[in-house]
Amino acid sequence: MTGPVGIRVERVFRHPRERVFDAFLDPARAGQWLFRTPGGLLERADFDPRPGGEFTIVEKRGDALAHHFGRFVEIARPNRIVFDFWVDDAPDDRTRVTVEFEAAGDGCRLVLTHVLAPEWADYAERTTAGWTLILDNLHRLTEV
Repeated sequence: MTGPVGIRVERVFRHPRERVFDAFLDPARAGQWLFRTPGGLLERADFDPRPGGEFTIVEKRGDALAHHFGRFVEIARPNRIVFDFWVDDAPDDRTRVTVEFEAAGDGCRLVLTHVLAPEWADYAERTTAGWTLILDNLHRLTEV
């Protein structure tokens, strides 16, 4: 049996890490970028960004609803956010996502790692593409 599968996605922002960190946790804006896809319609966005707080993002994608859930484990402004994550078809298969914010000149580098259980290894490429899209959404949001 193989071990956990680690995914790593990076995105550089021209803004200081405090601004990007705060945008990541902004409850009023989470539904605008988190788990959003082109053509999807936001159905629900509940976001409680505190240790132990949870989030639910539901997006209508064609005839289906995509449910995304999480529970914040650690929030250390402006350096790190850690949350457990699961989707509607696997509520018992929670995975760990760590988001780190590093200073990079006048801006910052966001490094997201997502550790998938071995049984989700076939989803690694799809998960990487999803997080890339999500961080691109966050980047567009911070540019406004």
